[in-house]
Amino acid sequence: MKTYKIIGLMSGTSLDGLDMAYCHISKAADEWSFDILNTKSIAYTPEMQSELKDAIFLKADALLSFSNEYGAWQGTQVKQFIEENSLEVDCIANHGHTTHHQPQNGLTYQIGSGQHLANATGCKVACDFRSNDVALGGQGAPLVPIGDRLFFGEYDFCLNLGGISNISFEKNGKRIAYDIGLANMILNYITRKIDLDFDRGGALAAKGKINNGMLERLNALKYYLLPYPKSIGYEWFVEEVAPIVDSTEDEIENLLHTAVHHICEKIAQQLKLNATRAKQRLFITGGGALNHFLIKTLGDKIGKDIEIIVPAPTLIEFKEALVFALMGALRIEREINVLCSVTGAKRDSSSGVLYLPN
Repeated sequence: MKTYKIIGLMSGTSLDGLDMAYCHISKAADEWSFDILNTKSIAYTPEMQSELKDAIFLKADALLSFSNEYGAWQGTQVKQFIEENSLEVDCIANHGHTTHHQPQNGLTYQIGSGQHLANATGCKVACDFRSNDVALGGQGAPLVPIGDRLFFGEYDFCLNLGGISNISFEKNGKRIAYDIGLANMILNYITRKIDLDFDRGGALAAKGKINNGMLERLNALKYYLLPYPKSIGYEWFVEEVAPIVDSTEDEIENLLHTAVHHICEKIAQQLKLNATRAKQRLFITGGGALNHFLIKTLGDKIGKDIEIIVPAPTLIEFKEALVFALMGALRIEREINVLCSVTGAKRDSSSGVLYLPN
């Protein structure tokens, strides 16, 4: 058995913070397995949330400078994590933070300079996992399905509820995955109107009522009509979704309640469309899995033929960081870590750029 000791890093579109997962990623007889040994989340300050959110508007030189600063900041956090837990580390696998995602224009960009991160920690770094796939004509997203296939293949569907909802499943021997649509991005956008980072457990949303006008406008978004492979980013949210929320005059509870019903309706549609038999199993991770009202609403909409499995909190919160640790191990092994059946690229690839500390 070969075992890699890797720290996976993830910062998602929900802007809640930096997730770190120290994992042992093992390979034996072409089978991959994992252990999550240590985890830590660093919450973003309001100032950093604002900087990350507004990075899309920066000029090129300012964006590159911010990427260097953010990579150095990540390095400080990771070094402290290593020292706190006396970790032996072979590699850091960093998703970075997506500021620009325009695959239709051949562009995706994740800030978090790999060289600054490597220098700050003294560790090898694998990062920039998306751009090679985009160069091959793909969406560069989603990336997590390689982990769904290798680690969680016993489930019929793997659903991630981060800032965006995305789904992964096997179809005719190929892994299919795509961004369904909204999840925590819209919920957190609404709660920040009252200076609340998020709606814990969906407690506020549960008190609300549906705003039919808002629901109709959200359901009519053109993205939902596109065939997969497809993906969305913050630009889409700013241009298409935020104006709907901002122009709807209603109580925060009602805005949240409506958004939850929209999220669940779109997920339920995709599950029913791709279900191949009765009694299938749906594995849910990401911060949205902790939103009890959202999970209950989804259960009501999909019915009893699809069983919802929500794992332990560590896996809910750190699955994406775990999968990037896997992607780092696969990159070191020069094995496929991005699937063209998911992204629409010309071919599968072993993606990611390696940086050595100096």
